[in-house]
Amino acid sequence: MVYKLIYPESYIKRARKFLRKHPEIHGQYRKTLELLELNPRHPSLRLHDLKGRLKALSSVSINMSYRIVLELEIKGKEITLINVGSHDQLY
Repeated sequence: MVYKLIYPESYIKRARKFLRKHPEIHGQYRKTLELLELNPRHPSLRLHDLKGRLKALSSVSINMSYRIVLELEIKGKEITLINVGSHDQLY
């Protein structure tokens, strides 16, 4: 079962900036996206719903410091990427 990742222009700009600041995690970032496309519920992604003002969104971990915030629509098999950054950042 393969899911479709949607990359809005706003996400692409944020991801480019993020990856320029953190070139050491390019491999982990790429692996996270590949795994997300194959199985968003894979345990290593640590998929979870966000709370508060971000309650309509979910998050997957790149590593213990960084995450990707996303809009997950399992029924439609589409995953819209929203932002990438540290676990502590508010979007």
